[in-house]
Order: sequence, then C-alpha cells, then structure tokens
Amino acid sequence: MKIRCGWCGDDSLYVSYHDEEWGVPVKDDALLFEFLTLETFQAGLSWITVLRKRENFRRAFDQFDYHKIARYSEAKITSLLNDPGIIRNQLKVRAAVTNAQVYLEVQQEFGSFSNYIWGFVDGTPIHNTWKSLKEVPASTPLSDAISKDLKKRGFKFVGSTVVYAHMQATGMVNDHIVECFRHKEV
Repeated sequence: MKIRCGWCGDDSLYVSYHDEEWGVPVKDDALLFEFLTLETFQAGLSWITVLRKRENFRRAFDQFDYHKIARYSEAKITSLLNDPGIIRNQLKVRAAVTNAQVYLEVQQEFGSFSNYIWGFVDGTPIHNTWKSLKEVPASTPLSDAISKDLKKRGFKFVGSTVVYAHMQATGMVNDHIVECFRHKEV
C-alpha cells in the first residue's frame, strides 16, 4: 500500500491530484496561470471544492487563456457571476480579470511568468523534509515576499497563504511528507 500525505484522504479526485499533479514543477505559463487562478478562488474554501469545479472553471474561463480573460467585458463577467458551475464570488471573478492583465505585464517584463515566479527560488524547487502534516507551514517568509511583490504589481487575492499553496501545487516547494511515495518522485 502506498503511503500518501494525509490531506488527500481517500477521495479519488483528491488522490489523483496528489499522485499526479501536486508538487510537480510547473514552468508552463498557461498552467501556472490556471493554478494561480484556482488558488485565488480557493481562498477561504477547501481545495477539494475547487477541484470538483475545475472542469467548469476551464470551460467558463476559456481554458484559462489569460489573453482572453484580460479582455473580458462586463457582460462576460456578469455571465460568470451567473454560472452555477464555478465559485460565483464577484471579487474573485474580477480579480481573475485583473490578474490576467497583470500576468501579461509580468510576461512582458520577464519574458514569461515562469521566469518571474521561479526566479524567487533560482529556478530550483525547495525540498522540505516534513515528517508530519503538522510541520507543514501555511506560509513562509518567502511566500510573504512573493505575495508582497505580486500585490505591488497589481495582483489580487494573492496573500501569503494563497502564494504558498501555489508554490506547493506548482512544485516550487516539495511539501510531500518524507514517508509519502511522491516525496522522492517530485
């Protein structure tokens, strides 16, 4: 039997996410934007809630095409706020549009969002050696610094906890507990 991080429990969607995605280094700008957007919608909610709506988010947000999202009209925003398949929080929907616009600016400045965000860890994942979930922090001084820089650039819903969750999801930090079979794999 495989040992996994306890947070994924036995929900098949959560287990698949844990086993196949969480902690795998992501350097593709399109996927980084998807994760950043989903993390902002997750703020204050459980990740499984977002995972269960992920396909709906992809459909509603044009497969997370940030070029399109940056140009969303008020009519499109209204249609999103009426879409029962996603989390219909007006501030978060508007944040997704703002974040897409700022994302494009960051790409222009750094050549890619990946260059920008991975620059905070010199392009190399941080490998932690947590023995239990109790040891895993919700934020770190590094996520504080990234959050501060993102906010300065105009990003919304990017507090330190959201940023740290993004770092974990996209493999900037390996927070699989050491007994988890994925710890060594990622």
